[in-house]
Amino acid sequence: MSNLIRVLLADDHAVVRAGIRQFLEQAADITVIAEADDGEMARQLIAQHKPDVAVLDIQMPLATGIEVTRWVRDNHPDVGVLVLTAYDDDPYVTAVLQAGANGYVLKTASPATIVQAVRDVDEGKSVLDPAITRRLMAHLAGRTPISLPAYEELSERELEVLALTGKGYTNKAIGVQLGISDRTVQGHLAKIYHKLNAGSRTEAVMKAVSLTLIPAELTG
Repeated sequence: MSNLIRVLLADDHAVVRAGIRQFLEQAADITVIAEADDGEMARQLIAQHKPDVAVLDIQMPLATGIEVTRWVRDNHPDVGVLVLTAYDDDPYVTAVLQAGANGYVLKTASPATIVQAVRDVDEGKSVLDPAITRRLMAHLAGRTPISLPAYEELSERELEVLALTGKGYTNKAIGVQLGISDRTVQGHLAKIYHKLNAGSRTEAVMKAVSLTLIPAELTG
């Protein structure tokens, strides 16, 4: 039981929650420990249960998924956040990533994709719906580094950590690759976030691609 991924599910539509819960719990390694039908309840239940992964909708009463994500990052940084929504608009995607979510997946994704996204977030990976990734990459490909805000230069080691992050490696896997500890990797990521003004692994990687710090083909 201790190996189960403990999930909190927050969505204001009971039918949607029931459907998501059903296929999540068909996976042998996932259990839904609590459900919330608004953002304020989601915050209360996250504080109470400290789930491994919080699966949040964006549009909820009392507090949006974006507001809950920001609160989680400030108060429970060890909780992974997967935003599962019908919205694929760029402003929503940008706001979610800036808030610090670990993943953004559309409700049109297959159950298997959503289950794997929960596992990836639990492992510390960044997850972005393929449709959104393609659009963001196309958008970034059309931009030039000169049009972007100035940033503090990254060290060679930070660039190595960032490149492996872009490949989806966990902190532990990055540490093994580079011969350093998990804690050292986390320290490098914290500096990368600060230098790039990024709130999450995904946002840091996207900014690094747009700044041509790492090639786009490294990601995904």
